[in-house]
Amino acid sequence: MISFASSKPLIDLIAQHKSGMALGIPSICSANRFVVQACMNQYLSLHQPLLIESTCNQVNQFGGYTGLTPVEFTAYISSIADELDFPQGRILLGGDHLGPFPWKDEPVGQAMQKSIELVQAYVQAGYQKIHIDTSMHCADDDHNHPLSTEIIAARAAQMIQAAEETLQRSNFGQPVYVIGTEVPTPGGAQVGDGRLKVTSPAEAAETIEIFQRVFNSNGLQNAWRQVIALVVQPGVEFGDDEIVYYDRDKARSLSQFIEPIPGMVFEAHSTDYQKQYLLKQLVEDHFAILKVGPALTFAFREAIFSLAHIEHDWLGRRKSVQLSRIIETIERVMIENPAHWKKHYGENADEASFSRVYSLSDRIRYYWSDNRVDESLQHLISNLEKSPLPLTLLSQYMPCEHERVTNGEIKNHPTELIWSRIAEVVAGYLDACGEKGSK
Repeated sequence: MISFASSKPLIDLIAQHKSGMALGIPSICSANRFVVQACMNQYLSLHQPLLIESTCNQVNQFGGYTGLTPVEFTAYISSIADELDFPQGRILLGGDHLGPFPWKDEPVGQAMQKSIELVQAYVQAGYQKIHIDTSMHCADDDHNHPLSTEIIAARAAQMIQAAEETLQRSNFGQPVYVIGTEVPTPGGAQVGDGRLKVTSPAEAAETIEIFQRVFNSNGLQNAWRQVIALVVQPGVEFGDDEIVYYDRDKARSLSQFIEPIPGMVFEAHSTDYQKQYLLKQLVEDHFAILKVGPALTFAFREAIFSLAHIEHDWLGRRKSVQLSRIIETIERVMIENPAHWKKHYGENADEASFSRVYSLSDRIRYYWSDNRVDESLQHLISNLEKSPLPLTLLSQYMPCEHERVTNGEIKNHPTELIWSRIAEVVAGYLDACGEKGSK
């Protein structure tokens, strides 16, 4: 049996935070192999657990868009850990947005049955952090009105009941739970005009009161004691080309509200692209779990495209070298299969062409696992392994990595350069969460 971390390190961290220490934990929401590798390398010299989360549409009992079931995802993460000699006992797996989102176009009974099977599969695979999200309408709900918190809580209780019953038949420890009704959709929300409504203390209090009452009425008192976080809207979001930055003054009363609630902090979604000092403020203001995903794969894409430009300038004149043409390949694949970006980038062809590559929502992340794209990426890395990168071109296209290479911190190798670019993003989160020496 794969032996990942129990929920205890996370519970201990929350207890430290509640005692007055400004500590938090980054939640790495990505299945990208390079992102996972970069994080494992970065965490080797650190102390806190590496929290990796998968969403309901990314990994589910039918495979999700990664093609992986929960048990297959655990094996995937385990294999990367083995490759890098990273201790599996320091990996904490989380399930994000577990609920009917992938099946929201189906009748509620059918969608909820699949949601129950989903959370059972996650628990059976050993996930120790479970975020339940039943906030979306299903096909036969009244779409003219928002779902009531009572309905959302009742559906969440169905899933928690199934999780708890499944847990009794497994060999894994007790997971912790995250609840909340004010959550962005999996994969990110649209910013719109940039004005977001911060959750009020009254709304947060009502959510906790209703969820606790519904849990208790369903005999889930023990599960309620495992609820460590509430998802609210702190006023952060990002869209195609816009970032809404954290304003702690607007969230001050919300931050003060959670302080006396025992054992519970806030979980902040869509913190991607926030400045490091704002991430630190979020942690200080009790948003102790910081979720990040697209910002990591955005950095990955930046590194790959920089290496592709270096490849072109360095090897393009050599008739004996066949270039990878990774940029052209992924553009062709995205056009042939527009399902993951079409409804997000509008109808204007020129704007969509730009957004496919450079949008902050980073819909390109869904295409790196395509066989043609992966072959082209491996070709790029192979070309640059055979012909080490000139420092002059590294300075031109990857100046931060150039400095790290010349300082002897990393090798002048394409894979290490990719990891380094991703690590720059993770370092900001680690520093904000109180983990020093993270670079």
